[in-house]
Amino acid sequence: MGTLENGFGGLATELVINKTRLVEHIKALGEWQKTKIFDYGGRRSEADPKFFNQQCPIFLASSAAYAAVKANAKDFAWGIGKLPYWPHIEGAPQNSIIGGASLWVLRGHKPEEYKGVAKFFSFLSSPEVQARWHQETGYLPITPAAWELTKKQGFYEKNPGTETAILQITNKPPTANAKGLRFGNFVQIRDIIEEEMEAVFQGKKSAQEALDSAARRGNELLRQFEKANS
Repeated sequence: MGTLENGFGGLATELVINKTRLVEHIKALGEWQKTKIFDYGGRRSEADPKFFNQQCPIFLASSAAYAAVKANAKDFAWGIGKLPYWPHIEGAPQNSIIGGASLWVLRGHKPEEYKGVAKFFSFLSSPEVQARWHQETGYLPITPAAWELTKKQGFYEKNPGTETAILQITNKPPTANAKGLRFGNFVQIRDIIEEEMEAVFQGKKSAQEALDSAARRGNELLRQFEKANS
């Protein structure tokens, strides 16, 4: 998505989404939208009900959608598969990248409070807690120990497909550009990218025009973040 290892290499990172194979991918989605081979259902989890209501046979979602699917898709059999990929792209499929919810500890508190935070984080990262969290929500466990415990408990055998996200993220050793993202103002940048992609799906812009605009607008926010934090 960006230079300098998607931001891990420094604040001077720039978005290059308009100069990559992503352009042809978004172009294909825009073409498929016209015939409803692909049908855009909204940002983040807004499209999930289309699957629950059997309006579409396949939908793409975070592994964290597992709990919602399990709770809502009760009238039909469903399964979990790996993300599709373009076979003509060299090296595909690479590992998928991690994302999702985060916990943050802020500066400026008393030492004894940080001792409490450390104990809480230690509790959260224990194999037993992580295994249960992973099994009930679909989020990936944060430690190999929790993954091994889940295997030992027979969860994957009883619930086929629930190991898929872990197998995808460990599919290959990550490259410099496949270990994640670190962009300042990324929440706002993500909204810009989604807004521009929606213009493609609505037939208002070509994929190249939309991603050129997304890169330009996103880079403006990256420069603001760099200036404020250098």
